[in-house]
Amino acid sequence: MRQVQRGSGGPGPYQSAPPYGGGVPQQPSYVDGQGYDDGYDSGYNTGHVYGTPNGGGPQGPGGMGTRGPRPAPNWRRRIKWTAITLVTLMVVVSVSTYFWADSKLNREVDLSKVIDRPDTGEGTNYLIVGSDSRAGMSAEEKKKLHTGSAEGKRTDSMMILHTGDNGSTLVSLPRDSDVEIPTFKGSTSGKTYPGTGRHVKLNAAYAEDGPELLVRTIEYNTGLHIDHYVEIGFAGFANIVDSVGGVEMTLDKGFKDTFSGADFKAGKQTLNGEQALAFVRTRHAFAASDLERTKNQQKFLSALAHQVATPSTVLNPFKLYPTLSSGLDTLIVDKDMGLFDLADMFWAMKGVTGGDGTSMNMPISGSSGGNLVWDKAKVKALVNELKNDEKVTVSGN
Repeated sequence: MRQVQRGSGGPGPYQSAPPYGGGVPQQPSYVDGQGYDDGYDSGYNTGHVYGTPNGGGPQGPGGMGTRGPRPAPNWRRRIKWTAITLVTLMVVVSVSTYFWADSKLNREVDLSKVIDRPDTGEGTNYLIVGSDSRAGMSAEEKKKLHTGSAEGKRTDSMMILHTGDNGSTLVSLPRDSDVEIPTFKGSTSGKTYPGTGRHVKLNAAYAEDGPELLVRTIEYNTGLHIDHYVEIGFAGFANIVDSVGGVEMTLDKGFKDTFSGADFKAGKQTLNGEQALAFVRTRHAFAASDLERTKNQQKFLSALAHQVATPSTVLNPFKLYPTLSSGLDTLIVDKDMGLFDLADMFWAMKGVTGGDGTSMNMPISGSSGGNLVWDKAKVKALVNELKNDEKVTVSGN
C-alpha cells in the first residue's frame, strides 16, 4: 500500500480522521486573520462579527434590519403623565382625608329640638363653647391641668362667631351674664317646660339641660339665630395646642392664679397645652374677673386658629393629621355641622387675629345680684348689624 506522508500544511481533502485516542488535530489559529489558507479574516479582531461596523446590528441586503440611533425621549409626554399621576394621587389623598376627618366629628347636638327660634339672617353664626368636661381624663391628668374632679360639665366660656361678607365678629358672652330661662323642650324627655321669668347666670342654662337649652336661652335673650354649635372640653383643648407645637402669645403683664395653675411673666412666649388651659381659665387674678378672662380667651383662640391655619401645619402631614385627630376626637358639634363649616369657622377666627374683623364682649350696663346685666339698647343694635351682615359699629366692654 502506498504510504502517505503528512506534511505541515494540514490535512488534504481525502485524508482520514486520526485513529481513536490518537489525539485531536491542531486547530487553526484565528489571530491576525490567520488559520485559513485563503487569508479569510473572521472579524473577531475588528469587531465586525455578525454586525455592521462599530458594533451595529445585523446587516442584511439593502440595509434591512439595521438598528438606527435611539429616538430622543418625549419629555412633553412624560411631564403630562407625571402631572396626571400626581393630581390623581392628591385627589385620592384629599378625598380619603375628608371622609376620615368627617367620620371623627361627634355630631351629638340636635338643634331641631330648639323651639320658637328667631329667623335666620345673613351670614353664619357659630356658638363656640368651652366646657369643663373632664371626660376620659385620668387622675394624674386632672392634677396636672388643675381641673379638679367635679362631676358632669359646665360652660367655662361661650362665644358667638359671626362670619359674612363684612369680616368676622367674635362676641364673648360672660358666663355670669344675667339671662331669662324661656319655655323650652327637654333635650332627653321631650317634655315642654313653660318659662316662669326665672333669671339665672348664663352658664346655668347649660348645666340645667345641656347645649339645646343653652342655644334656646341665647336665642331668646338676643334674638340672634344660631346656625352651628361647637364645643370642646379641657383635655381636647390642651391636646390641640400640644399637637401644633404650642401657641405663641405676647402678654402685656404677668399674672398668677393658684386655682388655674397660671404663672406667667410679661413678654413673648410659647404656651403648651397645660399653660394654655391655665391661661384661658384664669379669673381670680383679675379685678374684673369674668370680662378680663373672656378677652384672654378671645386672644388665645384667635392665635390658636392662626397657628392651625399656617402652611407649616396644613402642608405638613406629620402635624396636620395629629392636629385633626386630637381636635376632631374631642369636638362636639351639631348634627348639621360639616367639615367645610368647621374650616370656615377657623379661617374666620384667624381673620379676627389678622385684623379682618372685630372681637368684643357683649355690651354690659351694670350688675344685679352678682350677675352682669347686658345693655339692651346696644345688644339690640349689635344683633341687627349681625343679622343683616353689616359692619359692626357697636362697642362692647
